[in-house]
Amino acid sequence: MGQFVNTLLTLQVVGCQGELVTIRQSQQTALDSIAKAEPKLSQFHLDIWANSEPAWREYRSADAYVSLLRSEGFDVEAGSGGMPTAFHATWGDSGPDIGLYAEYDATPGYTQDAVAHRVPRPGTHPWAPGFTDAHCALGVGALTGALALKQALAQHRLPGRIHLFGEPAEKVCGSKAVHAAKGYYDQLDAAISYHPLPFTTVLKDVLNCLHWGVVFTFECDEQDPWVTPPEGGSPLPWGPHNSVRSPGALDALALMITSAKSAKENMFPQTGLWTVNEAVLGASFATADNLAQRISQIHYAIRSPLIDIQEQIVQILQRVARHVAGLTNCRVSMRWVTRTRPGLKNHGMTDLMYRSLRELGPATFGEEAYEHGRQLERELGHEPSADPFIGMAHVITPPEQWDAEQRQALPPWQQCVGADDYTEYTWHTPTVRFHTAKPTLNVEPGLEHWANNSMNGLPAAIDPAWLYAGQAIALTALDLIEEPAALASVREEFLRRRDEANPRLQQPLLPADFAPPTDLPWPQYVQTNRGYEWCLPTTTNFGDPI
Repeated sequence: MGQFVNTLLTLQVVGCQGELVTIRQSQQTALDSIAKAEPKLSQFHLDIWANSEPAWREYRSADAYVSLLRSEGFDVEAGSGGMPTAFHATWGDSGPDIGLYAEYDATPGYTQDAVAHRVPRPGTHPWAPGFTDAHCALGVGALTGALALKQALAQHRLPGRIHLFGEPAEKVCGSKAVHAAKGYYDQLDAAISYHPLPFTTVLKDVLNCLHWGVVFTFECDEQDPWVTPPEGGSPLPWGPHNSVRSPGALDALALMITSAKSAKENMFPQTGLWTVNEAVLGASFATADNLAQRISQIHYAIRSPLIDIQEQIVQILQRVARHVAGLTNCRVSMRWVTRTRPGLKNHGMTDLMYRSLRELGPATFGEEAYEHGRQLERELGHEPSADPFIGMAHVITPPEQWDAEQRQALPPWQQCVGADDYTEYTWHTPTVRFHTAKPTLNVEPGLEHWANNSMNGLPAAIDPAWLYAGQAIALTALDLIEEPAALASVREEFLRRRDEANPRLQQPLLPADFAPPTDLPWPQYVQTNRGYEWCLPTTTNFGDPI
């Protein structure tokens, strides 16, 4: 922040471009409350980082959020939308309804301690979850903004109602499509979406694409014999141990993976950016000896810019799955995990958030963060540098510049890229998406991924990112609440853009009675006699036959 010029109803400060900008007293109250709460919130962030729980299984992290929010006077619906690790926290009785959200799921296979050499967090398996996208900081940034907004509204007796959603399973774009389908976002007047990245900017025109997830389950019950013994034939020596068995679910899994990969070039023309990625769910029959594996499951994540592409890819995967089931003496079913829509832009919201970022100026990092970065450079075989971080970490990138950089990799017709389920908010209320920079090494891409992840658990490196986000959220939310004309303008733009959009996208793509896929065998930690370790549960709800 710049030097204060006066202390009247508004405060003028020098922004990051040298211009005088205005901070209202309510906004200064919010900023002061963040500074006061920083030590407590820093420890809370470390707790979430240490939990490192994967998608749909963030039990400890969700409980921590619910407990803290209730202690701060929020009304909290735990398990919102039928999702055990989701929540909906509210504060305030009237006024504009402002939506925020926290994420807190980690990525299996990426545990990393906050040290300058590659090592798992203490007591964890090398392939246990860790925070790659710093969802730990994402959630605490939104929490910081919500608590600061509450303090400003209460102290200055301003109207306003805060909604902080706990959104699990972003790594499979899971919860927001569920909340949207069940009407949770319909009451919002505006929403703010935050994600830490290596740079600070606000999205304007290039938002995220559709993300659909499906799970195919192959079951081999052997009700149809694979081999019929010849009439009058004698039993084989040692009976079933030497008999021919069904190919079974293991063969189905292998054939599904290879056949779907073979069919990729026939799913949709190779124009634009779209991806189909697969992951095997648990249900191993490793101790079943010579018996056919009874069950296997595979999850497909499908990302593309158009709903027509999504539908064709799903249809081809279904076709492949049916043929694979026939080849392996299995039956196959499919269950939806998620169906998100592409983002709906709102330039008015972009402008408001960009103004807040410029008022605050870019985040700065402590010397401990720089020294940690230099140690990482040494560990990776580089000469330590005065500034080990990329240049974009120290500036605010204008939205138009970031759009232009994104478009360099896109064909002219493609209007979105990547995937994230925040896009569901954009179809229910005016929404802005912004990023704040977390330290990222200025080295060639490759093996430094673990090194960047190590900084997600180092307060000197990561705290400035979520603190900055909390400040920007509070300032922008107060602009929406205290400037009725601004709120009316962004809502008019939202309604206009939604009405002009594809009618097939104007309503949620999941039904209101959708059952969240929390009972599928997602990876998780459980407490056993051996300690806190991995376990893969199962379910009998595998979806519909195809």
